[in-house]
Amino acid sequence: MSRSYKKTPIFGHTTCKSEKEDKRINNRTFRSRERELINMERYDDCPIKMNEVRSVWSMGKDGKSYWNNPSADMYDYFKKIMRK
Repeated sequence: MSRSYKKTPIFGHTTCKSEKEDKRINNRTFRSRERELINMERYDDCPIKMNEVRSVWSMGKDGKSYWNNPSADMYDYFKKIMRK
């Protein structure tokens, strides 16, 4: 693994390493709300998208961006974050 590098320079906007726990909470909330509405036979009120249950802005990262052609002074940092 000493010579392995990421092939695509896409990085999150914040220092949060992963959104795994946020996604887990979001999916549990989505499924429980859907289950409740199905048991009450209110099929039209069931959420269709995850955003209807919980805001994506409350998650750890604020999205991702593609790093294209880093400048000369940022090149060492770019090499560091491209390592696995």
